Amino acid sequence: MTEEHIRDYCLAKPDTEEGLPFGPEVLVFKVKNKIFLLLRLDQHPITFNVKCDPEKAIEQRERYPAIQPGYHMNKKHWNTITVDGSLTTRQLQSFIDDSYALLA
Repeated sequence: MTEEHIRDYCLAKPDTEEGLPFGPEVLVFKVKNKIFLLLRLDQHPITFNVKCDPEKAIEQRERYPAIQPGYHMNKKHWNTITVDGSLTTRQLQSFIDDSYALLA
């Protein structure tokens, strides 16, 4: 997935808003005024943070090297995902879906 694919996927979700509240390097996606994804625009490979269930967060980190505790976020509730080709598009979309569903 590219940054544009991630952006389009997020914006296709109902009531999603995007913005740059932390400056031009971080694109933020919100639903109901709560952040569900932060996309770094200055990182390659691409990285993004998603909210997740604390138990799932730990399980995902143990299972996938491309998933780490959320960078600059509450490590219990957020994961940082690196788009390095080790995860499928469907897996990446699933992580985004889960994050969105926690807040929608």
